Amino acid sequence: MPFDFRRFDIYRKVPKDLTQPTYTGAIISICCCLFILFLFLSELTGFITTEIVNELYVDDPDKDSGGKIDVSLNISLPNLHCELVGLDIQDEMGRHEVGHIDNSMKIPLNSGVGCRFEGQFSINKVPGNFHVSTHSATAQPQNPDMTHVIHKLSFGDTLQVQNVHGAFNALGGADRLTSNPLASHDYILKIVPTVYEDKSGKQRYSYQYTVANKEYVAYSHTGRIIPAIWFRYDLSPITVKYTERRQPLYRFITTICAIIGGTFTVAGILDSCIFTASEAWKKIQLGKMH
Repeated sequence: MPFDFRRFDIYRKVPKDLTQPTYTGAIISICCCLFILFLFLSELTGFITTEIVNELYVDDPDKDSGGKIDVSLNISLPNLHCELVGLDIQDEMGRHEVGHIDNSMKIPLNSGVGCRFEGQFSINKVPGNFHVSTHSATAQPQNPDMTHVIHKLSFGDTLQVQNVHGAFNALGGADRLTSNPLASHDYILKIVPTVYEDKSGKQRYSYQYTVANKEYVAYSHTGRIIPAIWFRYDLSPITVKYTERRQPLYRFITTICAIIGGTFTVAGILDSCIFTASEAWKKIQLGKMH
């Protein structure tokens, strides 16, 4: 007797003349297909969409930076001449730079009455401060007006990712135009290293920060101290990492198979129960007629 390969078929076919279509089965079949389509589209959307996972750990992520952090500052002082405005940088490693001018620009405002300072500079990864003041001016003004608007203060790379909402420019839009013109302003910053890794594995290093501020008029035994806008910073040892991830293909296929198989199985059980109950009801009705 020749070997019949068809013996391995576990999906045996039932002739159509041995099956019986019903209205209930048709309704359940249509609902089943629509339900499968809905779940399939939902899973497909989740598979295509990139998921961003975040984690926290203790580390210095950007070890190739040479212990430096890039800073971008954009601030307007509408009532202080540009020749009086300067940037000073100090830290606990002994750095003390007065009148930093590299990669900086001063733009006159209000017909030269005010000034907009834009600067790109680097700071060491140690506690310190940088401040906008008149300390570097050749002659100190009698009553410097330190009212200001901060347009931007950011550290490291600029991250423009839709699903990442962090305090990368927490001071952006800070308006101190109605404050005391002779007051100093202290912004206390806590800087948090942040890493963003895309699907290709490329990493970008940025920094988020929290801020607290106070406004005061300072005096010493010689009289009133020249006001300034201070940014005092410290670094957090905690690093935040955002990683782009996409659902693996095998998991997507497994879920789709589970959806199709599970839905057809449940629909088949439901149809069988309804059909059995319907046949039993018909037999009961026929028994009553006899």
